[in-house]
Amino acid sequence: MAEGRGLATDRAALLALYDLDAGGFRTLDDITAFAAQLCDAPIALVSIVEDVRQRFLARCGLDAEETPRDVSFCAHAMLGDEIFLVQDATQDDRFRDNLLVTGPPHIRFYAGAPLTGADGEPLGALCVIDTTPRSELTALQQQGLSLLARQVMVELEGRRRDRDVILKQRLDAAAVADSDRMFRTLADTMPQMVWSTLPDGFHDYYNARWYEYTGVPVGSTDGDAWNGMFHPADQDLAWGKWRHSLATGEPYEIEYRLRHHSGEYRWTLGRALPIRDVRGAIMRWIGTCTDIHEQKLMMEEREMIAHELSHRIKNIFSVIVGLIGLSARQHPEIRGVADDLRDRILALGRAHDFVRPHSSESAPQSGQGQGRLCGVLNQIFAPYRDASASRILLTGDDPLIDDRSATPIALLFHELATNAAKYGALSTSSGQVSLHVCTEGKDVRIDWHEKGGPPVTPGGVDGFGSRLMTLSVERQLGGRLKREWKPEGLQLSLWIPIRSMSRVAETA
Repeated sequence: MAEGRGLATDRAALLALYDLDAGGFRTLDDITAFAAQLCDAPIALVSIVEDVRQRFLARCGLDAEETPRDVSFCAHAMLGDEIFLVQDATQDDRFRDNLLVTGPPHIRFYAGAPLTGADGEPLGALCVIDTTPRSELTALQQQGLSLLARQVMVELEGRRRDRDVILKQRLDAAAVADSDRMFRTLADTMPQMVWSTLPDGFHDYYNARWYEYTGVPVGSTDGDAWNGMFHPADQDLAWGKWRHSLATGEPYEIEYRLRHHSGEYRWTLGRALPIRDVRGAIMRWIGTCTDIHEQKLMMEEREMIAHELSHRIKNIFSVIVGLIGLSARQHPEIRGVADDLRDRILALGRAHDFVRPHSSESAPQSGQGQGRLCGVLNQIFAPYRDASASRILLTGDDPLIDDRSATPIALLFHELATNAAKYGALSTSSGQVSLHVCTEGKDVRIDWHEKGGPPVTPGGVDGFGSRLMTLSVERQLGGRLKREWKPEGLQLSLWIPIRSMSRVAETA
């Protein structure tokens, strides 16, 4: 019993796809009328067989709109592939006691062409009926009845497609409305200001936080009016970046001063991303504005303090260098040691001032690679290069560096350059040092190769400077170092973890 209810429900769901209750079967009326004339029959029907009845979507020569399924000839016709033919129902064991045979309309002859859906499910039949027995339909009549049945299905499948399209449109509209409501609800609960635009950049939505923050009337910043909320000095930059994002589809990000409802201009971080369809076309832009005023002021204060500390550190370097010079004058026997120590401190000072300048005057000039390894190395190597600038060659990558790693790296390469100038490649006019930098896994690898200098005896330069290099690489930077003394000169390789080079690299 449960299985029977399931089958009935499935068939009802199938027939519901054709929206049969909507009416409007004028084309089917024309088809049945033509079928009756073609087959010279008094009755023609388009019958859809449901679970307990058969209903006539179109009829010619019959007043009834439906009959019970258990007396349906079409329920048999729809199960085959060819025309179902009954020559004389009174002589057919399947139908002689059928109420439609023993009573009105007194069916004797029946011919029905099956109506089959695109998915192969039987729906009913296009049939012709006569009240007198007949032997057969002609070949032309059979062909015509089959063609007309296919035309019936063209009409029904068209209705099904139209219904599906309308239903999809309704569902899509409902989904869009639900999505829009959810987006607006979510946006209004966010602490950031949220906005969205059309693909051309026209602002058509701001969340409640925007109006609460700015204090402007709802709708007053739609379109292009948003730019007037920015500090006059920031408007051109904001416009330029926004136009670039609209033209390229690249994310939008900028810091600007936004007018608060108090009248104060507060630093704000603006961001926006494009929302694309399945083909990649931009449908909308969704953006946020985040108040970063306190963070901005805090960073400015920290930078000011850092500059002041840098200035004081620079002064300390100068004081130490002065003390060393004074000690060397009073004790000439330590002049050699004092000169080495002074040079090391000066190298540290140059490296520190390069990555953390204490003033705009001490900052590296544009193009000198501030915050990069090669920029620091160029500062350290400057005293050892001749006019041709070919004594020390830098190749390869140029990784980030900061004040945390600048001093040990400065000490390391100052020692290498000093030793090369005293004992190695830079001690002769034809000598040369090549320095190659590359990324190797999670490390920055640096190779130092000397050539053209005097033969080097292993261990001959292994002293305080060498121990200082090992200390800088292994203990301060967490790296490792490998040295080889070859006849043509020192070959040294070192590996420094990327995270030790720069805080920016560490968080990336």
